[in-house]
Amino acid sequence: MSKEAKQGAVLVMGSINTDLVARSLYLPRPGETIEGQEFAQVSGGKGANQAVAAARIGARVAMVGCIGSDDNGASRLAALEADGIDCSSVETDPSTPTGVAIVTVANNGQNTIVVVAGGNGQVTPAMVKRHEAAVKAADVVICQLETPWDSVFATLVMARRFGKVTVLNPAPATGPLPAEWLPLVDYLIPNEVEAAILSGLPVESESGAQRAAQELQRAGAQNVIVTLGAQGAFLLTETGEGIHFAAVKVNAVDTTAAGDTFIGVFAAQIAARQPVEAAVKLAQRAAAISVMRNGAQPSIPTREEVDCAQ
Repeated sequence: MSKEAKQGAVLVMGSINTDLVARSLYLPRPGETIEGQEFAQVSGGKGANQAVAAARIGARVAMVGCIGSDDNGASRLAALEADGIDCSSVETDPSTPTGVAIVTVANNGQNTIVVVAGGNGQVTPAMVKRHEAAVKAADVVICQLETPWDSVFATLVMARRFGKVTVLNPAPATGPLPAEWLPLVDYLIPNEVEAAILSGLPVESESGAQRAAQELQRAGAQNVIVTLGAQGAFLLTETGEGIHFAAVKVNAVDTTAAGDTFIGVFAAQIAARQPVEAAVKLAQRAAAISVMRNGAQPSIPTREEVDCAQ
């Protein structure tokens, strides 16, 4: 897609990783060694995945992050730039390696992921401040939790100061967010596990998602979208309206980047001033395509692929 055809500007502050992916018949239990079927080394990181999803669906995308001065860092930067992403705000730290994720994918599509932060851990509030112009230029700003929390908070504060729409993917979630965070978030987008951790409530169904979303909204979030995998997604709007979106039925082979695809596409549609419900539906279609493919960024579809899948 040409630069002239792209609509809306998205800024992603987040992680950039190399994914080391092993496929196996099932996920190993603690202490168990099993035989792998395939291995691949691909581009990943929640931040980078979301940036790629937004770019491929049609947004102008810039990224703030940090890589190491190693081969992995050079490869990840080249891959992002090949998708048309502005990486002028991605810094290089020669003292640390580029982030790595070790991913195991079972034949049923489920996965486990161990992340070693590397350069992602070197993102600081001072770095965010250095790239203030990139935040100013965006319509929508996306953050996740694979970079230090103080840098995430600094980005949300800056985005709010400049009147930008903010999207927070609270992943990985380890407990409730600080009280001052949620009032800075226009769209909080956890999956069912993250929503349960953040709210302290069980999320096993649409009704559970609604209760968790209401609790998170009471804590300050404007709009909450809980993604529920095969059960679809639940949206609680800032007006208190709850809407359930049924899942697109597909045969999943790898769910690694499904949530990132959803978030990147959703943010791109909001940046292009599309209605929220339409943005959710397009994000669901894109995520459904991604789970039918292997890998993180290799699985993320283009706008043409999503349109053809309707």
